[in-house]
Amino acid sequence: MNDITSQITGFLSAALRRQVEPDDDYFAQGLADSLFALELVTFVESRFALTVEVEDLDLDSFRTANRITEFVRRKTAAPESGEAHAESD
Repeated sequence: MNDITSQITGFLSAALRRQVEPDDDYFAQGLADSLFALELVTFVESRFALTVEVEDLDLDSFRTANRITEFVRRKTAAPESGEAHAESD
């Protein structure tokens, strides 16, 4: 698992209070709702220093940690290795 995916699964696991794997669809599993989606978007913007535009708000891009990783890579032009311009805690 790369660094971006690791940070995302860490956030998801803590926020949802259960272990989340990179391909788990927490919306389909009923673990997340629209309010959580807003929290997730805020986390992604803050952690990866990017802006999620209105046109970026496609639920499919935020359904799994792997999909969020791909979204972050597109927005930050991060290489496949997962080395994004992320802040550390």
